[in-house]
Amino acid sequence: MGQKQIEWKAALFDLDGVVFDTEPQYTVFWGEICRQYHPELPGLENRIKGQTLTQIFDAYFADSEEARQDVVKRLDQYEACMSYGYIAGFVDFIHDLRLHGVATALVTSSNQPKMASVYRSHPELPDLFDAILTSEDFSESKPSPDCYLKAAQQFGAEQNECLVFEDSFNGLRSGQAAQMAVVGLTTSNPSESIRDLCDVAIGDFTTITFEDCLSVLARHHQL
Repeated sequence: MGQKQIEWKAALFDLDGVVFDTEPQYTVFWGEICRQYHPELPGLENRIKGQTLTQIFDAYFADSEEARQDVVKRLDQYEACMSYGYIAGFVDFIHDLRLHGVATALVTSSNQPKMASVYRSHPELPDLFDAILTSEDFSESKPSPDCYLKAAQQFGAEQNECLVFEDSFNGLRSGQAAQMAVVGLTTSNPSESIRDLCDVAIGDFTTITFEDCLSVLARHHQL
């Protein structure tokens, strides 16, 4: 018998560290915040990578409303001035997927105010995706699979018909928890630290093709 034909319905992309090369800028921002509020925890900015603002607040700022308000204000100001440069090869890659009939979704823990800043920098971004889901659309944050399951539902796709693109530990775990094949980007963490959380690790989108993705799906679901 021949190999079962792969049907790839949807490509689901995180935002920071996947679509845009923003993670180094966030490391700078959170480094300043953490040194101010938690000098006793050196390197905290690296440990909170990929966490939502709510998760960070619950873990490290639960006892200070004043500090939380200060962080929100400074973060809004920072994001409004950030540079949003595409990860190498992303635009060509996503155009190729859409030519092959693959639906695309942006699945991000970013909120609408952050996305407003993104759209000002890249007004073409909504045209690259068939659906955009933000933190307001989810009841549970990554690493819960909630966001990716909801994205799949947007397209009437089963888990084995979706491929997730993620970079953070929580995001990669979210894709795994959704029982989807996962491509991990090494934009935030080295390949050796994410290899157990993804099916394949890539540095950017210049090194992966539509056919490569079909192979990832086939291996993951052992078709």
